[in-house]
Amino acid sequence: MLLVPHGDLPHLLETCGYGAIGGLVALEGMGIPLPGETALVSAAVLSGTNHILNIWLVIAAAIAGAMIGDNVGFWLGREFGYGLLARYGRCIRVTEPRIKLGQYLFLRYGGRVVFFGRFVAILRVLGAVLAGTNRLPWPRFFLYDAAGGAVWATIYGIGAYCLGQAMSHLAEPVGIGLGVLALIGLLGLTLFLHRHEAALEEKAEAALPGPLQPVRHKK
Repeated sequence: MLLVPHGDLPHLLETCGYGAIGGLVALEGMGIPLPGETALVSAAVLSGTNHILNIWLVIAAAIAGAMIGDNVGFWLGREFGYGLLARYGRCIRVTEPRIKLGQYLFLRYGGRVVFFGRFVAILRVLGAVLAGTNRLPWPRFFLYDAAGGAVWATIYGIGAYCLGQAMSHLAEPVGIGLGVLALIGLLGLTLFLHRHEAALEEKAEAALPGPLQPVRHKK
């Protein structure tokens, strides 16, 4: 559920400007279901119609917000998500081999998940946290996240600036469609993992031999 009604966005953007764009996008990247993409599109429409905002500053604010929020989300997943999973994963049948399997899959495909996840609502909210939880190396995460955020903000920003309200009306159904495709893909991935779990766990163990990385204990 979106915590900011869409009808309030234009007023929020006119009042708070670029800070509202970056803030909403950043909070969304931290795992909070706020309308970051809608804020970007709405701000770009305002820029193209009323010239209240500068389109390049709109795009820059969205990129900055995406990178800041995603890196905070990545840190939260790395510092807390992984620890919770390592300690209590057995309670939900996430055993050590399955944790290692998740790390292996992110090691192989995590960059693509981070990049393309920026365009899918579900992964835009959870992708950074999952990347941190599954121990994707931070330099690789940063590279793909920066590229994905820049491409996403530029495409949606320029598209909404040029097409105006047409893009505003188009963005939501496109987002819903991508979300449905993502859910279908996740379902297919779940079935595939269930059928080939043992073989994949062997590959994960070969790629990541030994015990799991220890959980950091706070002093």
